[in-house]
Amino acid sequence: MPDWLMSLMWGTGAGAALVLGAAVSWRWSIPSKVVSTIMSFGAGVLISALAFELVGEAVKGGGLWPTAAGFLAGAVVYVGANTLLAKAGGKHRKRSGSQQPSEKDSPGSGTAIAIGALLDGIPESVVLGVGLLAGGAVSPAMLAAVFISNVPEGLSGTAGMKKAGRSRGYVFGLWGGIAVLSGVAALLGYVALEGAPDELVAFITSVAAGGILAMLADTMIPEAFEEHHNLTGLTAAVGFLTAFTVHHLG
Repeated sequence: MPDWLMSLMWGTGAGAALVLGAAVSWRWSIPSKVVSTIMSFGAGVLISALAFELVGEAVKGGGLWPTAAGFLAGAVVYVGANTLLAKAGGKHRKRSGSQQPSEKDSPGSGTAIAIGALLDGIPESVVLGVGLLAGGAVSPAMLAAVFISNVPEGLSGTAGMKKAGRSRGYVFGLWGGIAVLSGVAALLGYVALEGAPDELVAFITSVAAGGILAMLADTMIPEAFEEHHNLTGLTAAVGFLTAFTVHHLG
């Protein structure tokens, strides 16, 4: 199978985890503590993956300064875009409670939530395609991290959308569209950087990493700690260790 097709397939497959989480959340009412526990596990997984799979590998391939510059740029761009979306009603797009506004309460918030969800998912997908350039195969640890973190994102975001009165068509159209665009993003990550200098690959990889870390702090971690209980920190640690173990064994 051509590498470009593999990047498209793996990106779409990882994005499909959002639809899986949405389907479960739409069919059943998941207790908020369960949602926050799964989210904390997913946050731990992503923190580990960006540290070892993205930043660590970027430094090895392209050096410290391109990596540092890209990481900071990714965080700045994400925070800037997220700030604009928050003002438009997309701030609580990953929250499972009643924080999300309805379209009646905040006109245009549905569009802001959709764009925000896309903003959250694209950096993760791009690095799946970029990973093919380095090793000729998608990193199992990164793929697992994206898939595992996407399931609770779909769970939590859908729960909040239901409470805000969003329709079934909106919810599944949103997550299904992001799954498709995740595949396209992975494909573009592969095609655009094929044959690029190592420093540029490191820069783009770390841009994604910086964006992912900013996303975790702004959207996933608040939901992860929404329902405080004694095992929240331990769950995040287990998620981190799980992703690190996959990375080490891979």
